[in-house]
Amino acid sequence: MEPLTLVEARVLGTLMEKARTVPDSYPMTLNALVAGCNQKSAREPVTSLAEAEVQEALDGLKRRSLAFASSGSRVMRWEHNFQRAMVVPEQSAVLLGLLMLRGPQTAGELRIHSERWYRFADISSVEAFLDEMRNRSEPKGGPLVVQLPRAAGAREARWAHLLCGPVDVAAVAASAESAVGANGLAARVAMLEEEVAQLREIVTDLATQLGLSPPGHTDTNERA
Repeated sequence: MEPLTLVEARVLGTLMEKARTVPDSYPMTLNALVAGCNQKSAREPVTSLAEAEVQEALDGLKRRSLAFASSGSRVMRWEHNFQRAMVVPEQSAVLLGLLMLRGPQTAGELRIHSERWYRFADISSVEAFLDEMRNRSEPKGGPLVVQLPRAAGAREARWAHLLCGPVDVAAVAASAESAVGANGLAARVAMLEEEVAQLREIVTDLATQLGLSPPGHTDTNERA
């Protein structure tokens, strides 16, 4: 398959995300898709794409059979065709979508970030699907991900997708080291805060399913 541009990857990843996290708003209008591509959270890097850029990316994805427009409404709506076009299971599609939206991540980060998309049993399950995509044979299109060299001071190696072509490992490593030196602590704190918020949502959902009071909730009868 012809490599995706960075904008095409952002648009495709956004379609894949919204299909799973806000199904009531899916398929997406062009305006909603622009907003999704440019949102400040869960994006690395944050972008400021214009409507024309997103439309051009949609045209490129449509040409590759990775996205198509839905008919039957006054406004054209778009949806992805990733799994069928790429012939990958749900779990692999989730990991690739996250890598397109958030950039290189460790298996642990991918497991946490995937909670609203798909709940992996454990990190080993994430690693198994990553290994499968890394070792994908040429008749099936070749590898879809690559494991990057572990950065200095990091406990885990990160993974990157190959949908935009080969990864410049040296450039990625230099960028990571620069981020660690300049604002690594702030980035780490922000990531941990996001992970805590996501874990709080999970616990709240479980409590609701079990008929329990959410963490931090005080029953008014108990106060009385």
